[in-house]
Amino acid sequence: MKNIKNILLTALAGAGMLISVPSCTDNLELTPTSEITVSGFWSSEDNAKGALNGMYVRFRDQAASNLFIWGESRSGTLTYGLQASQGLERYFENTLDPNYAGPEWLRLYTVIHDANLIIKYVPDIAFTRDEDKNRMLAEAYTMRAYIYFIMAKTWGGVPLVINPTEGYDAETTFRERAAVGEVFSQIKEDLDKALSLYPDNSLSAGKVSWSEPAANVLKGEVYLWTGKKMDGGNEDLQIALNSLEEANVAELSLQESYDDIFRYDNKGNDEILMAVHFRDLESGTNYNGNMYVRDDQIPADADPAVLEKIGQGGGLNRWGPSSVVTSVFSDDDQRKDATFLNIDIPGENGQMEPYASVVRKYRGFVDPSGRRFLDDVVLYRYADLLLLIAEAKNALGQDPSAEINLVRQRAYGDDFEAHRFVDMGKEANDEAILQERLLELAFEGKRWWDLVRFDKAFELVPSLQGRDNDQYLLLWPISLGTISLNSKISQNPGYGN
Repeated sequence: MKNIKNILLTALAGAGMLISVPSCTDNLELTPTSEITVSGFWSSEDNAKGALNGMYVRFRDQAASNLFIWGESRSGTLTYGLQASQGLERYFENTLDPNYAGPEWLRLYTVIHDANLIIKYVPDIAFTRDEDKNRMLAEAYTMRAYIYFIMAKTWGGVPLVINPTEGYDAETTFRERAAVGEVFSQIKEDLDKALSLYPDNSLSAGKVSWSEPAANVLKGEVYLWTGKKMDGGNEDLQIALNSLEEANVAELSLQESYDDIFRYDNKGNDEILMAVHFRDLESGTNYNGNMYVRDDQIPADADPAVLEKIGQGGGLNRWGPSSVVTSVFSDDDQRKDATFLNIDIPGENGQMEPYASVVRKYRGFVDPSGRRFLDDVVLYRYADLLLLIAEAKNALGQDPSAEINLVRQRAYGDDFEAHRFVDMGKEANDEAILQERLLELAFEGKRWWDLVRFDKAFELVPSLQGRDNDQYLLLWPISLGTISLNSKISQNPGYGN
């Protein structure tokens, strides 16, 4: 137990932070009769599988809320709800500072540490089948790449830790932030290594672990980012397109009903490439619990059709859909009711007036204990892939119509012809693709990073309009707590010392 505690402590220190980890012998000074050592643990295929499962469990802790906060909360798609916001307005009003900096990177490094341990020790373990070993290593490399991609998009350069920290040494444990270009080089190297190890180009069982197609979508998104934001140019954009098209495997298809994509009883459907698994009795709830509405706040005098769609209440409406989302859907778009609901009530003059808005996409399920927000958090799905392909094609001067129209055909059904997309030129196409991503992917933790990648944050986020001179806001502040634990960590420009 002492060794396990020390591994966790030093792993966090390797990210530039230390936390207090209670000792098993703080109150009883006893000599343990046995210890789990590194050499003892990394000795069998079953041990390795347990470590891999642990990596995904710790990753789920981040997907429950933090991935959504980093990827969506600042984009303007959310506003005040019925409940006290508890500071959530700092995100959608873009007033973050080092004192209120949002989720820290600490727990992301525990996932990286898990991946680093797998990458170090699994090659020396005997497996019944080499392809199982290779797949495990591929998943670890992919996870490490994904986590560093999240961090690079959020904070820019971060401490780069690619070996497990298994002992304390101040010189190597406390690291400075690597340059963002160095972080992206590591991300790309990890993805190339992962893609060389996956034994086949098939999706994983249940779509809740990394696979070659999911890794290729990640690679495509990474190269779209560096092609657009880091002077990678057409070379990176072509790599992005190639990777995205490689991910477009035959097993993928769009669900006929948009609403069905996210349902608890339809997990791992044919549209999903990669999701984070949530299950009753296995995990806590996810972020939509703060975007629904509790029973005693559902007004009895609202439209009966709306009340029927809400059903049993649950969660707390601490923030809800803003007009950035609610004003852009047409009534013939099946995604509208599946994404959100506006609740209106009669005003003093008898006219219906706005009361609240709720996110309906991840609404969970109802059992005797109430509404349970346990839908899988989708990281990548087929419609997202199609729109990423459209984006890459358009950036390279190619026609993106085919992919956009596949998405719109599902959305509009019999009314599709009124919404058929026709190539309008690169700039107009980009605007259409970004808008389509809003309609298709609202509240899936994508919008903020889409806006940054398309260079549209200061144009389209209401709280950033007129603040073009504050480009530093594209990166998040680093919390004072993080900096106080490691003097080598420097603050992002614009947020003070």
